[in-house]
Amino acid sequence: MDRDREFIIVLITASSAEEGEKIATSLIDHHLVACVNMVPSVKSFFFWEGKSAQESEVLLIAKSRRPLLDKIVEHVKKTHSYKVPEIIALPIIGGSEEYLKWVRESTS
Repeated sequence: MDRDREFIIVLITASSAEEGEKIATSLIDHHLVACVNMVPSVKSFFFWEGKSAQESEVLLIAKSRRPLLDKIVEHVKKTHSYKVPEIIALPIIGGSEEYLKWVRESTS
């Protein structure tokens, strides 16, 4: 894999801080991500089951590597309460070499 495209940020919403902490801790414990930040309160607006909806959620921002994305998605789906959880990956196009080295070393 192209080292310039190795690193990703994975965005995951969860129904509550408790659920967010459970998902974050599990991803860390399984070495699928190096770090997770939790934004405590986001208001989500979306279309679901034929109508507009809105919910208060937490947002997880996880740092990892592209080769682990499929495992991350599978793991989150197993631990998440939503039928269709939001799990979106974005490329990291650059950053501190020391930090990215730590992300690489912290994930398996």
